[in-house]
Amino acid sequence: MENLLLILGILLLIGAVVYLFLGSRQKDEVSERLDRYTFGVEEKKKGRGAAGPRVSPLGERLDRALAERGFARNLRTQLARANLKLTAGEFIAATIICMILFPAIVFVLRRNIPLSLLAAVLGFFVPRWYVAYLQGKRLKAFNDQLGDIISMMVNGIRAGYSVLQAMEAVAKEMDEPASEEFGRVVKEVQLGLSLEQALDNLLRRVPSDDLDMTVTAIKVQQEVGGNLAEVLDTISFTIRERVRIKGEIRALTAQARYSGYIVSLLPIGVALFVYTINPGFMGPMFQDPCGWMMLGVAGAGIISGFFITRKIADIEV
Repeated sequence: MENLLLILGILLLIGAVVYLFLGSRQKDEVSERLDRYTFGVEEKKKGRGAAGPRVSPLGERLDRALAERGFARNLRTQLARANLKLTAGEFIAATIICMILFPAIVFVLRRNIPLSLLAAVLGFFVPRWYVAYLQGKRLKAFNDQLGDIISMMVNGIRAGYSVLQAMEAVAKEMDEPASEEFGRVVKEVQLGLSLEQALDNLLRRVPSDDLDMTVTAIKVQQEVGGNLAEVLDTISFTIRERVRIKGEIRALTAQARYSGYIVSLLPIGVALFVYTINPGFMGPMFQDPCGWMMLGVAGAGIISGFFITRKIADIEV
């Protein structure tokens, strides 16, 4: 009976996760962001009728509670950088569900309270790791496109386009994420924002040093004039060379990076494997304070070794 209740609870939690994500607002994040500029968040909420987009109740209540908190604003920025169509409240709700779901599954399978607590900690960090992974993937894709983006803008400006028209051409011709990000810039300017404000918003969503250099060049040209096509052409050449050198460095340091991953994950994998096939062999370590101290020292050593290895292989260009 107890097992049945636990399984039922897990199924309910899984259903909550599915409802949270599928029942969240389906409205495009671009439109929502632009509505904030034109109407404001509160007016948009008051004006939403019965035919408006669905909002998950849990996420909506958390959004109201966290509306003006500093960490919520930072979380919204992180979600925008990862291009996740979630509000801060929905993300926090998903984190709470993971913190309940992970230990519940572990407890049903192993009946071990310490492992369940570790699973709860893992459930707290997994959503953040996922967001960080999406951010890194999206930023790398954008940086890889940036040389072609600037070249297209240079060609457009030399053909007689304005800066905004050149950006609109990028939004139409390039693949994502460049097309989506520059499409947002064009829409923001069309709704009344200045080009400088729209570019600042772009730089906040895409924290790229190369993009920062490009945006700075455009701002300076807008204020004092000059040959923008010539400046952007030089920046494009610099970015292409930097991407080429970074690729060579990644190829030369691949062995060191993957050695760090293997050396860090191997002890954890072996420990989990041994505990799975022979719990009695590893069990005493979780029952004695000395065992927990050993695990803590081992974990600190693994983490410090991993970051030291990554730091050695991380060469700035």
